[in-house]
Amino acid sequence: MEIRYAASPKDIKKYTTQQLRDEFLIQNLFETGNLKSVYSHIDRIMIGGAVPVTPIALTAGDEIRAEYFLQRRELGIINIGGKGTVTADGITYELDYKDGLYIGMGTKEITFASEDQRVPAKFYFNSAPAHKTYPTVHIKPENCVRVELGTLEQSNHRVITKYILPGQVESCQLVMGMTQLKPGSVWNTMPCHTHDRRMEVYLYFELPEDAIVFHYMGEPAETRHIVMRNEEIVIAPSWSVHAGSGTQNYTFIWGMVGENQDFNDMDSVPMKDLR
Repeated sequence: MEIRYAASPKDIKKYTTQQLRDEFLIQNLFETGNLKSVYSHIDRIMIGGAVPVTPIALTAGDEIRAEYFLQRRELGIINIGGKGTVTADGITYELDYKDGLYIGMGTKEITFASEDQRVPAKFYFNSAPAHKTYPTVHIKPENCVRVELGTLEQSNHRVITKYILPGQVESCQLVMGMTQLKPGSVWNTMPCHTHDRRMEVYLYFELPEDAIVFHYMGEPAETRHIVMRNEEIVIAPSWSVHAGSGTQNYTFIWGMVGENQDFNDMDSVPMKDLR
């Protein structure tokens, strides 16, 4: 498990390109046959990827000092690979491409597996500290709340699919979903915003090998960018904007952890204030 520490907005003004990438970019999370994870001190989120050839168990590392992974945590999973299964305390859930799963605090045994070793599943997960147990829920994207935003004229026509949020799939603090840009659109989350009540993590995917996304971060008057490629993840502190523009349309999974689960609790940034 890799550890990432919190960063001050005063400090990142002086960061080099490589320092920004070292602090906020997560690469090579999906390694065939392995489970890899990153523990961020920003709201104590854990970000992970499992690509099982043979079944892989999710265990608690020394970093969280727990008897089992979900002793004091909750977990959200979305499959971005081939068909697979997640078994939670003896109950097996079949996850197709873009299916999700919420697993509540107290679940002791979690195992990831692929239906076909030649086309393994890619389980992406976010985990947050929890104080209450909520039911495990298998999430089908076609049954989720969907919101269509933006226009092709503004290059930001997109569909937001909400997986885990109050009123749909209950959790202690974890919120997750997916945004898919329509062909011809390249901008996400613009006009941009911050939300001091929670941090956010983006996983960009469905990008060809030669395509990139410029992810914008930093304080509104001190923006920076990180060049990202397929299946790479970026950590956005609560004080940072988080938006992107790509060389073509793409999809990203967003996960939020923190004080407030209200999806619309955002501090919008007027375009004229961006620098």
